[in-house]
Amino acid sequence: MSNDNESMITQNPWHSLKQFTPARIALGRAGMSLPTRACLDFQLAHALARDAVNIPLDFAGLKQRLNVLGYQSLTLQTQAKTQPIYLQRPDLGRLLSASAIACLQHATPIPFDAVVVIADGLSSTAIEHHAEPFLRLLLPELQHKGYRLPPVCLVKHGRVAIGDAIAEHYAASLCIVLIGERPGLSSPDSMGIYFTYQARSGISTDAERNCISNIHENGLSYRQALKKLLFLIDEAEKLQLSGVNLKDQTTDTEPNDRLKQSNFLLK
Repeated sequence: MSNDNESMITQNPWHSLKQFTPARIALGRAGMSLPTRACLDFQLAHALARDAVNIPLDFAGLKQRLNVLGYQSLTLQTQAKTQPIYLQRPDLGRLLSASAIACLQHATPIPFDAVVVIADGLSSTAIEHHAEPFLRLLLPELQHKGYRLPPVCLVKHGRVAIGDAIAEHYAASLCIVLIGERPGLSSPDSMGIYFTYQARSGISTDAERNCISNIHENGLSYRQALKKLLFLIDEAEKLQLSGVNLKDQTTDTEPNDRLKQSNFLLK
């Protein structure tokens, strides 16, 4: 956009506040309409959000990357066979398919301590960007704590509760689900972590889970999320519960580099 066009835009008086948030504020106006750049930015953000929901996750590529790191994995399918069915029938995304159940039954039957599940959820982009880097930090920590881990379970068309049946199969007391969160117009690649203690099919509800949300470049960093998760795991072992009765009391407020600036409200 040329300087002449920029001069035609009427800026909002609080335009300077844009530096503190990725939210769409102080967009200005050109006549009675939004500036062209703001309209195009919105259309791009909307397209990225739609792509995050609809583009399939490359499970084969993720499996290969985990294999390079030295971690085994199982690829499982829920009863939601297609993406449209998955979006229209959330309940089917919480149930393992017959082939997935058979696959688990042929897996190592030894009881394990913790199970790690990765589900595409509502943002394949989030899992593509963040799952493998986060597991690079998480899995060594769990092994260092002495937890016995089965292969990482990669679940296609999975909802959060899909981890319950998997944890039950492995008799694991800790269930950790990494899932793509519903994309927003400023964060199409946000990953969430759901942690459940003693997860079992038909027993666990959302009130029995802890959620660590907004893991992405402009949100929570991998190390911040890891610290919160490890705290919840340690406290869950002590209290033998998770969910609303287990509070995150971590105090690490380390911001991402782009957010390291003073609070304008205190000036």
